[in-house]
Amino acid sequence: MAGGITCGSLLQKLQLVWDEVGESDEDRDKVLYQLDQECLDVYKRKVDQATNSRDLLIQALDDSKIELARLLSALGEKAVARTPEKTSGTIKQQLAAIAPTLEQLNKKKNERKREFVSVQSQIDQICGEIAGTTEVGEQVATPQVNEDDLTLERLEDFRSQLQELEKEKSNRLEKVLEYVSMVHDLCTVLGMDFLSTVTEVHPSLDDSIADNCKSISDETLSKLDKTVATLHEDKKLRLSKLQELVGQLYDLWDLMDAPTQERSMFDHVTCNRSASVDEVTAPGALALDLIEQAETEVQRLDQLKYSKMKEIAFKKQTELEDIYAGAHTVIDTAAAHMKLLALIEAGNIEPTELIADMEGQISKAKEEALSRKDILDKVEKWMSACEEESWLEDYNRDDNRYNSSRGAHLNLKRAEKARILVSKIPALVETLVAKTRAWEESRGLSFMYDGVPLLAMLDEYVMLREEREEDKKRMKEQKRYVEQKLNTDHEGPFGSRVSPNRPATAKKIPGPKSNGTSMNGTPPSRRLSISGQQNGRSGGKDSKRDSATKAASSPGNGASAAAAKEDASSHISGTDLAPTTP
Repeated sequence: MAGGITCGSLLQKLQLVWDEVGESDEDRDKVLYQLDQECLDVYKRKVDQATNSRDLLIQALDDSKIELARLLSALGEKAVARTPEKTSGTIKQQLAAIAPTLEQLNKKKNERKREFVSVQSQIDQICGEIAGTTEVGEQVATPQVNEDDLTLERLEDFRSQLQELEKEKSNRLEKVLEYVSMVHDLCTVLGMDFLSTVTEVHPSLDDSIADNCKSISDETLSKLDKTVATLHEDKKLRLSKLQELVGQLYDLWDLMDAPTQERSMFDHVTCNRSASVDEVTAPGALALDLIEQAETEVQRLDQLKYSKMKEIAFKKQTELEDIYAGAHTVIDTAAAHMKLLALIEAGNIEPTELIADMEGQISKAKEEALSRKDILDKVEKWMSACEEESWLEDYNRDDNRYNSSRGAHLNLKRAEKARILVSKIPALVETLVAKTRAWEESRGLSFMYDGVPLLAMLDEYVMLREEREEDKKRMKEQKRYVEQKLNTDHEGPFGSRVSPNRPATAKKIPGPKSNGTSMNGTPPSRRLSISGQQNGRSGGKDSKRDSATKAASSPGNGASAAAAKEDASSHISGTDLAPTTP
């Protein structure tokens, strides 16, 4: 203590003061107790301060160890020289021992970080160029480096990524240059300005800019691809247009017998008449002025063609009429000729429009004929079957059909085939009705055959079949009644039976018809002779229709071979088909 003062001397001095004052023992004990408490508090504060100081040093040591471990982990180092392997000495000694290692690792960390920044900056630069967010040569912001992972393995990963990006950049640049070359070639063929076309995609694609400074972004590549596709499509369309014009030129030249000298003036146009898109590479081969030149020549020749328009138009009209005639469609040919002639003489329509309109009519007529072909084929089969049926009826009424005359065996074979064909008529007619109705339902139109609804023809045919079947039935009943009466009432004078007189030959009566699921017979004559309205174009069917008419109005349709041998006076077959209504 300073000045030789101690706690004991002070306590003695306090006892003397108490003795002089006369303090009681109780008060003295209280004061002494307070002095003890105050001393304890002072000691306690000092101990706490020392403890806190020690804890701070321990925390600093722990932090240093943690920092050391973190640096070792971040750098991927397993051990560092001069790193204490175990704790020894005081805390301050341990701190002093670990400080150089921390300094060395921090220095190594900063160097490694700079390497990461360099590699990542190049990666970001190339990625920005590819994405189009960074122009070529533009500096990018310093990248954020993950300081917790600065290992050599990760650095190598970044370097590998950088190599891949540099390779992709090289490939993209090569592709850009390839696209630019394609644009140049296409613009040359199309007669377009290459520089304005390519710089519209990106200014860096100008030939004056170095290749390593050209844009390689996705957007640039996409625009180049679209530009090439557009130019290629333009090339394709122009070539198609030019070839179409060349075709028209040749047609017009051939029509008007143009001399070779006149044709040779357009050799630079016609040379690509049959060329493919890739084969056209000559500069300006598909320039707009070249196409306009060809269009002008076509227009000039079109005007000259007007004098021959009447001949061409009537040739098209004849083609159209032939198509309708083949499809059994009735048209007013006289009115069509008059209208066509009036249009040509009035001059209110362009020749090309007239020809195009007629070609459209021809195309439509062909489509219509194609849609009717299946039904018409079956109508033809039906009529052919009816023709054979008519012949078979005449054959069955011939009393001498079985005589051994010349050609009798041929007629017999034909009769056998005719009976087979006639037996198929009901199914054929049923199919024909079904197809006709389906055709009408799909188009909302009535199927006309030579100007008459086909279904009406079939319905009338079915009605005649019904009447004929009923007449046949009555004739059989009448024959049976007459025979019975002759057997009972007319006997000879000696009791012998007199043979009944043969009844008169049965008249030709339209045939009967049942429910309508099967049909036999042929259309009536007034239906089948309608074709005369078509200026004789369907006249070839008259003989068939006459035979069909005869078959439709004759009894005995569809007779079997056995029925043909029945008594000639009856002229009625023993076996009848049961037609039905579709």
